[in-house]
Amino acid sequence: MWKLRRFLKDYRLQLTVGPVCKLIEAVFELLIPLITADIIDNGVRNHDVGYVLQRGGLMVLLGALGLCFALVCQKSASIASQGFGTKVRNAMFRHINTLSHSELDRLGTPSLITRMTNDINRLQLAVAMLIRLVIRAPFLVIGALIMAMLIDLRLSLFFFLAALLIGLVLFFVMTRSVPYYKRIQKNLDAVSLISRENLSGNRVIRAFSRQTADESRFDERNDALAATAVRAGRLSALLNPLTYVIAQAAIIAIVWFGSGFVFNGDLKPGQIIALVNYMTQILLAMIVVSNLVVIFTNASASAARVNEVFETAPSVQEPEGSAFQEQPDAPCVEFRNVTFGYSDHGAAIRNISFSVQRKTTVGIIGGTGSGKSTLVNLIPRFYDASEGQILVNGVDVRDYPFGILRGKIGFVPQKAELFSGTIRENLCWGKKDASDEEIEKALRISQSYDFVSALPEKLEYHISAGGKNLSGGQRQRLTIARALVSQPELLILDDSASALDFATDAALRKALHEETADMTVLMVSQRVGTVRYADRILVMDGGELEGTGTHQELLQTCPLYREICLSQLKEEEVENP
Repeated sequence: MWKLRRFLKDYRLQLTVGPVCKLIEAVFELLIPLITADIIDNGVRNHDVGYVLQRGGLMVLLGALGLCFALVCQKSASIASQGFGTKVRNAMFRHINTLSHSELDRLGTPSLITRMTNDINRLQLAVAMLIRLVIRAPFLVIGALIMAMLIDLRLSLFFFLAALLIGLVLFFVMTRSVPYYKRIQKNLDAVSLISRENLSGNRVIRAFSRQTADESRFDERNDALAATAVRAGRLSALLNPLTYVIAQAAIIAIVWFGSGFVFNGDLKPGQIIALVNYMTQILLAMIVVSNLVVIFTNASASAARVNEVFETAPSVQEPEGSAFQEQPDAPCVEFRNVTFGYSDHGAAIRNISFSVQRKTTVGIIGGTGSGKSTLVNLIPRFYDASEGQILVNGVDVRDYPFGILRGKIGFVPQKAELFSGTIRENLCWGKKDASDEEIEKALRISQSYDFVSALPEKLEYHISAGGKNLSGGQRQRLTIARALVSQPELLILDDSASALDFATDAALRKALHEETADMTVLMVSQRVGTVRYADRILVMDGGELEGTGTHQELLQTCPLYREICLSQLKEEEVENP
């Protein structure tokens, strides 16, 4: 948790005032047993009602003042802990947005969600307890020991022995429970992952009648979580009974030996009561400490997970300066001997070289897993190439600031992703001040205008999370429109028409050809009909570039392309445009 202290720098006042108020309250609490002893020895023993009432009023006053200081501390703890949690969440969210796809793939979405919610909640609780109890509890223990020594040095030995034994119990439980709490968080990630998959893929699960199997999978992970939590709970459950046994044994010893001192006249009855009260205070303080051990053990495990995110550096780094010079005559996109592989696999693409001239349309075709999507994902630097160079307008993509590079590109991903909000809000992501005319043009090109116009609220129609209230084809067309609104230099369509019927796909390609003459277009598809009329076609297979050329050229020079064509079209359709 020490590494996260930077998020508390704006709460120095609360971190100072809160503990000081708790210390003052603890001082008042330490005075109560002395006043109680005084009442017994001087008031009750002498039957002096006035003295009892006077000292009793002092106790009430100290209690009221202690309450006021406690409330101030509570407010300080609330401000600091909630502010700390808010700052950590904001910083983590910003940091996650700097990570490349590689780091996001490794950490995993369910784990990141758990870290931003459950883990940070635990850290907030730890900060609140830090202000409220971390200083107060040890102070009460030390203060009670000192007060016991002032009353009787001999009996105070029982206090030291009890405190030592309770400290050993706390150390034993803490050292053995930390691994369990770390395991709990990992199991919680697994439960979160299965829950997310079940909710997002519910239709598929029901279509294959996999409810029982999925429930069994969930039960298995949930049982593992419960078993680990039970083991941690058993260890934590030892704290209270063991501390009670030790403290009660110390109280018995104090009363047993103290009664002899009273009989000999070395101590007064009120002092024995005070010693018992101080031992009770130590017991209660140690119980608080035992609970703090559990809280901070949890927080320690959570802090390690949160710090892991902060310490994960993005593999795709934005250049510090912006000194780059575009070349007007250079190709729009150029690959030079590019090789790339994901961290846990071999090379996804190998030694790829090609160039895309400006204002041309290039189709990319190949079988599943041939590297088509990987290829286009390298252009906006979602990943960095392992070897070789990728240039846009003659400039290495690694020399572009992210905002400038991605501002030139309209990217339509393979999976159509829309966000909760109106259609207008979704379409204006690339250009916030887009006019109605620009939006309408993008809708017409993407073949979305008719169905959007038929909606009751038109552009103000509210899209649910993930676009669940739209069909797959409607979502795809709207994501294409979203990319077109910003009028990018380079439009990348990553198999973004797979959910469209052939007529709509043909109309889309025609509109793109007629209305995007000033754009360079890269079209990834498994359909021959989508790419056959492109100015140039790239054929991918097994991560390598098997052929490049026009439709007619590839029919003659690339057996793989011809095979793909014949698998989708009749031979006469293949030969005749």
